[in-house]
Amino acid sequence: MSIPVDSNSDSPRGLVLVTVTYFLWGFLPLYMKALAHVPPVEVIAHRVIWSLPIAAAVLIWQRRADEVVAALRTPRLLAMAAVTAILVSANWLIYVWAIVNDQALEAALGYYINPLFSVFLGAVILKERLSRAQMAAIALAAAAVIILTVQAGRLPIVALGLTLSWGFYAYCKKSLPLGPNQGFTLEVLLLCPFAVGIAMWLQLTGRSHFAAGSLSDTLLLIGCGAVTAIPLMLYANGAKLVRLSTVGILQYIAPTMIFLCAVLVFGEPFGSARMIAFPLIWAALVIYSVSLLRQARVKRREAMRAMAAATRMQ
Repeated sequence: MSIPVDSNSDSPRGLVLVTVTYFLWGFLPLYMKALAHVPPVEVIAHRVIWSLPIAAAVLIWQRRADEVVAALRTPRLLAMAAVTAILVSANWLIYVWAIVNDQALEAALGYYINPLFSVFLGAVILKERLSRAQMAAIALAAAAVIILTVQAGRLPIVALGLTLSWGFYAYCKKSLPLGPNQGFTLEVLLLCPFAVGIAMWLQLTGRSHFAAGSLSDTLLLIGCGAVTAIPLMLYANGAKLVRLSTVGILQYIAPTMIFLCAVLVFGEPFGSARMIAFPLIWAALVIYSVSLLRQARVKRREAMRAMAAATRMQ
């Protein structure tokens, strides 16, 4: 996800776009569950294939398609986009596999941990200083992962896979010198030959669910493009209009809805280890969110002082 420009106020339009995006992502497990009988690789192939026309149409409407054409002629940009494309496709594949294999709770855990991992990543790679609150939040999240590992006798691979793939995707995406819509279009453009190849191979081997199975399967696979591209583009445009601290709070809507879907709709077991681990994660997120809001207030006060000083000097 791209990081918005921090400002002193939230645009109502930006708030609506970002909130709608997180609710759409929160309902996504219900859509993917309807495709539980379709192999995740086929679902991902169609997410890519049918995302491309939507992304391309948006860029043509914005008159920015030439930026993607120019990027295709720049080896360095292509290499960077290839890395982000691999990371986002890995994230999609893990997510779809988790939903169809009754691991939605682990998917929720992964997206709960993700913002804390991003803070950790900033400290390790960018040498950013962590506040005590941030260190405490990361420690609580680590404790939750340890509890789940001890109880299950294995690492929560799905949660960690989603956390690592999205965390590194967001980090690499920040370095990609393209707008969010252009970057997404370039990513699906690079993935499209592989996606088409997978779809053709499945058709030739008689294992495709597209145009060979039921009409509902075909329509759901085509719809994968809309449920992939539309939220990403809504977020890309909305996140620029709201404060970073606001996004930091709103981003918990999606994993909370995934959690509720897993427990209330899919009936996944919520054992004793999870009863300990999830409250630890929620406590970590409360600590992290409070520290984020405090930082935002300090920045606003500093900005107001700077404006007042500039006014007095005039």
